[in-house]
Amino acid sequence: MEALRTGWDGLMTRVREYMDMNEKRNIFAAMAAGVLFFTGWWIIIDVAARYGSEQFHWAYHLFGVFGTVSFIIVNSISNSQLRDDSFGASDPRAAKIWLLIGFILGFSALTGSIWVLISEFSASNVEKYPGIALLFQNILIFTGSLAFKFGRIEE
Repeated sequence: MEALRTGWDGLMTRVREYMDMNEKRNIFAAMAAGVLFFTGWWIIIDVAARYGSEQFHWAYHLFGVFGTVSFIIVNSISNSQLRDDSFGASDPRAAKIWLLIGFILGFSALTGSIWVLISEFSASNVEKYPGIALLFQNILIFTGSLAFKFGRIEE
């Protein structure tokens, strides 16, 4: 019975070591953010290929572009720049303003896609998939941005 217990404890110890996320957290956060970002753009590429410009206007792609710019802006600021721990001559107020601009762009893209979904694709005789896909694109890009920003740890 004792041999079974030590074997089980050894197995559980190995499982805990394998599942230790501290060393692999940055890798998994980057992979999750990349998959979310890719899926968002893949959905909207599907809509652009399936529906013509009569059903899905080219200007609706701007929401995804603004979400992508938000992704880049939000993740260009490190946490050390926000805390003023960096060794450069960066001002933490400027970093916080830049981060705020990034979040405003991301929320604006989300709000715009909700507005387009409600105003353009809520009629009964209109195909609703392009509007829902536009909303999902921006949700996935924004979630990917948050996963990449807050999922990683800095050393």
